[in-house]
Amino acid sequence: MSEQEIMANQTATDAEVSTTENQATSNAKTYTQEEFDNHMAGLKSSIAKKYERQLEELGDIEELKQLKTKAEKQKQEEQIKRGEFEKTLQELAAKKDSEIQKRDSIIREYKVNTPIVNAAAKYRSVNPEQVKSLLANQVRLNENGDVEVVGNDGAVRYNDDGTPATVDQLVDGFLKENPHFVQPTPATSNTRSSVSGNTSTKVDVSKLDMTNPNHRKQYAEAKAKGLV
Repeated sequence: MSEQEIMANQTATDAEVSTTENQATSNAKTYTQEEFDNHMAGLKSSIAKKYERQLEELGDIEELKQLKTKAEKQKQEEQIKRGEFEKTLQELAAKKDSEIQKRDSIIREYKVNTPIVNAAAKYRSVNPEQVKSLLANQVRLNENGDVEVVGNDGAVRYNDDGTPATVDQLVDGFLKENPHFVQPTPATSNTRSSVSGNTSTKVDVSKLDMTNPNHRKQYAEAKAKGLV
């Protein structure tokens, strides 16, 4: 085939392709702006109706908003009420603690303070209440409510025979170690007073006031000289 024939065939082919494209172009739908706007409006309306139907199943929109607002308000009120309830619980707990402390105070008065005062009076203390104040921290109630005498380290004190020390023994030992807390022995016909300054004879301790520091000093000096 000659070059001229090839070129003729190519031209014919191009003409057929161009004709086909022109036909396709002429067959394509062309929309005006108005048609396009109408189409979009219809699509938007269709989508809106779809979701409106779903919302209609839930109820009126405004009613739903009101219900939501009401629920939030009710939730806040419940929180406030819970706060008041917790406050009431705290008040009840405080009242209970106060009652427990009062009960424990009564028990301690009966089991600790009163026995100390009675023992101090038994051993002729000048001031049993003062002895109680000095020794109360050495007596406690254990978990079972039993009385325990303890040392400065907080450990339970025991006697030489291995038995726990008693309140009576605690008070007796304290007064023996601190005789100025003990009332003077009744005077006899052979005793004379040392208050006047004469310490060469027996001291009449019945005339000494053990709450007076000077008298306690005289008593200690007289005791050291064997005049008591």
